[in-house]
This record gives sequence, C-alpha cells and structure tokens, in this order.
Amino acid sequence: MQELFTNLYPFAISGALIGLLVGLTGVGGGSLMTPILTLFFGVPPGIAVGTDLAFAALTKGVGTIAHRVHGHVRWDIVGYLALGSLPSAVVTILLMKYFGGIDQSWQSAIKVSIGISVFLTALSLVFRKTLLNWIEKNPKAQLQGRAQRTATVIVGLVIGVLVTISSIGAGAIGATLILLLYPSLRAPEVAGTDIAYAVPLTALAGLGHWWLGNVHFDLLTGLLIGSVPGIWLGARLSKSLPEKHVRSTLAMTLTLVGIKLVS
Repeated sequence: MQELFTNLYPFAISGALIGLLVGLTGVGGGSLMTPILTLFFGVPPGIAVGTDLAFAALTKGVGTIAHRVHGHVRWDIVGYLALGSLPSAVVTILLMKYFGGIDQSWQSAIKVSIGISVFLTALSLVFRKTLLNWIEKNPKAQLQGRAQRTATVIVGLVIGVLVTISSIGAGAIGATLILLLYPSLRAPEVAGTDIAYAVPLTALAGLGHWWLGNVHFDLLTGLLIGSVPGIWLGARLSKSLPEKHVRSTLAMTLTLVGIKLVS
C-alpha cells in the first residue's frame, strides 16, 4: 500500500495543479496534462495521450452533468460537433492501428502534434477576444443556417483528429471555435456545450487508445485523486483572482511548453 502511494503521489500532485488551473480558467487540462506527463515524468507520448483521454472523459462527464442541470448545454450544437468528431476519431484510431500502433516514429509524430496543439491553444487564449470583436463588427461574416451547421461538423472533424492524436484541442480551441460560429451564446452555454461534446469524443478516443494499449490505469488513478480537490479549489479562487491575468499566464506557459516539445 505504501509503495502504491509513493508511486501515485507525484501524479496526484500534478493532477491537483492542473485541476487548480482548470478550476481557475476553465481550460488547461489536456493542453498541460499531456506535456507534463511527457516532459517531466518521461511518460511515452502514446501512453500520456491515452491516459489523458480517459482522464478527460471521466472529469468532463461530471462537468456535463453539472452544466446540464443548469441548462447550459446546447445539444443541437453538440450533435453537429459529434457528427464530425466521432467518425474522425474512429478513423484516426484505425489508421494508427493499421500503421503499426504506437512505434517510435508515431511517438515522435505525436510529440510534435502535442506541441502544435499547445501552440494553437495558446493562440486561442490570446486572440479570442480580438476575433469575437471582429465578428461583432462584421456581422455579414457570421455564418447562418446550413453553412453554419456544415462548418460546425467540419470543426468537429478537425478537432476529432487533433484530440485523438494529441488529447489536446477540445478545451480552449473548441470553445473559441464554438464562440466564433455561435457568438450569441452566453459564456456558460459555451462552456457547457464545449464540455458536453468532448465527453463522447474523449471516451471514444480513450477506448481506442486502450485498444492500442496506451492507457495506464495506475497513472489515471493518481491524476483523478489530485484533480478533484484541485478543480474545487480553483473554482473557489476564480471569484477573487482576475481571469485576464490568469489566462495570460496560462498562454505564456503553453507557449514555452510548445517550444520545448517541438524543439
């Protein structure tokens, strides 16, 4: 029992720190969890991605229940995003299996994809307000009707591939794209919708990685032990800390992490 605790506590601490950040900003889970596992703990990229996907499916499932109770989930948007993301996740897993699973060349490709995803997440945090202001000033650029629905499916497809390969993209990137496509949504609706569509995606991708042998259950347990109190504390602190400064710090951290991953 003591040996198990010794093995788990570093991951529990990491889970608590990531949970704290997620509670403060609403983002940062996959975009920091996977890089931390690969850079600081030496976890192979494939294992880090698979375990983080299982972790995300469980934690986001709880978040979806909470948002559903308060009516913050736009299920029509979730449906269109799932229409694109779930098939693309399945195809990506099958391609990874067909090309030999997670060998050394795949490990290197996944590491680079993680770095690129981290950069995209940082950019979405920095320029989200600028993009929204542009959309507000140029209402003719706003998609409507069938074009809007088609674009939503395409966004889901792209994020499905990105999340399956790197476990990153369903958080800040997804929320930013949802806001650009549906700028009239209230902030709680964006958060609730973003979390809700990520649950089946991360669950399906996580099952796929489990099939490929990429889910480490002891590691998953440690992350869950730490993240639950971390998210609770972060949510409490978010009322007193300025979100702008926290998000700026997160964006800078993600940029540095991305540079380290692709260098």
